[in-house]
Amino acid sequence: MEALIVLVLLLQTFIQYPHVVGDGLDEASRLRMEMREKYLNQEMTRLLQELEQSSLEPGVGAWGALLWATLEQWHFWALLGVLGLLLALAFSLRKRSREPHGSAPQENASSNLEAQEDQVNGRANVEENNAAGREERKYGANGDQEQDPDSKLGRFIEEYIRWPVLDRGCVITDLIDDLTRAFGHHLSNRFYPVPQQAIGMGSAFEGWSPRKEDVVYRVLVPLSPPPGHTFHLEPNTAAGMPGKNFCVRVEQVHIPEEKLRRNKKSILLYNLCTRSYLDVEKTTLWFRLMVRASWSRLPQSNHWRLRVLPSRRSCTLRLTKGGESFCVEVLFGVQQGNSDIYVSSQSREALFTPSTVWPETYGVAEMKFFSHISRQAPPDSCHLRCLQLLARAGGGRAFSNYTLKTIMMHLLNTIPMAQWCRRHCRQWLLESLDYLRCSLQKKRLDCFVIGNHSIPPQIDLPPHFQTLQPPNFFWHLAQDPDTHREAWQDFFFLRYRLKQLLRAIDGEASSAGGAHIA
Repeated sequence: MEALIVLVLLLQTFIQYPHVVGDGLDEASRLRMEMREKYLNQEMTRLLQELEQSSLEPGVGAWGALLWATLEQWHFWALLGVLGLLLALAFSLRKRSREPHGSAPQENASSNLEAQEDQVNGRANVEENNAAGREERKYGANGDQEQDPDSKLGRFIEEYIRWPVLDRGCVITDLIDDLTRAFGHHLSNRFYPVPQQAIGMGSAFEGWSPRKEDVVYRVLVPLSPPPGHTFHLEPNTAAGMPGKNFCVRVEQVHIPEEKLRRNKKSILLYNLCTRSYLDVEKTTLWFRLMVRASWSRLPQSNHWRLRVLPSRRSCTLRLTKGGESFCVEVLFGVQQGNSDIYVSSQSREALFTPSTVWPETYGVAEMKFFSHISRQAPPDSCHLRCLQLLARAGGGRAFSNYTLKTIMMHLLNTIPMAQWCRRHCRQWLLESLDYLRCSLQKKRLDCFVIGNHSIPPQIDLPPHFQTLQPPNFFWHLAQDPDTHREAWQDFFFLRYRLKQLLRAIDGEASSAGGAHIA
């Protein structure tokens, strides 16, 4: 009897105090619930009357009669089942009512599209980074400095990844200078170009390298005209040649006729020129012969083994001592005035360059820019590590290392160096990807050196450089839709590789602290 009374009271409580289910029901559903409520009230009234009468009739017979009467009310049990379903529905709607109002299916679909767009644009990665930063902070080994996940990532990138050793720069430039000074024994009283002091340039001298090992040190050897000769730079506007290219015209000034006859076989115009223009391939062959003839005169020859590797437009040297080995690529150049801009023997990427064409190079200016940045950077700056990780993730696909370096130079020139500490490494990696994405959308990536009004004054440029329109390194994307589409695919590949690399580093950093990534 008491159990039946409790059941009736519970049903009555549910009817009198219905649960709030929010605004998720339509008008028809509300009407049906109100009709059911009225019907249940009538049933509850009748059951309470029967209970009151049964309480006045003692005995088991009265209890059995009441129970049988209740069982005969199949409507009651049907309604009880409906109430169970309504309870489940009410629980589900209450859970939904806790979410912000107005989250209609159309709005959910819109938010899903926005989330997909954020993923494409790279902003989803930033939100993941922010979410990771809100995790519980952990103390460092000294116990007094908090480290969030980004700080741990930056420290791991700096300390536990095997970075190439780039400490041979001065040794290499000194070696090339010793070689060119030894040329004097063979060049006395001869009319050949005069090698000047070697200048290191390229990634190895800038402090980073796209390679895990076997780093190539690139050195530029400026050439001056021999006595009685002058060099004149003439623009080369041949069709199909991107960038700025020049030819180096060699002209003679007054030389005694007797001296010309005596040294005819040693005159520059006869040996290293093609139609009065300095020939890159002939100059390279001449330099290689000078290296072989002069190497034995150097004290380094007692400890190092030298191999001169074949190359059309540069002199590539392999030096080996025991298990140590490194490669030096010697390029030749002619300076434009007194500036940091040269024309060099380096060929354009993936293109055949005629032997009398000397492309313009900004390598010396860019090396000086990185030197300027290193003097301003904080001790734990991550800019070089970011550039190296981007180059490794790129895998040499559509975006060359020079493209990624150009993006990094633009960022370094606009973002204060105090913000490049290693705990922001992930942020600047993602910022670099976003810069690349915007450049792909615009089909434009400006040259860093030309037309840049904010370039540091320590870099000596020709006066007209800042007034020029910067060359567009993505000009080919605007010309060919298929190439532009492939570039987007390569961008997605680069972003995927970078995410995989960061996940691997995160995993290593959070597990064994002594692990190394090659």
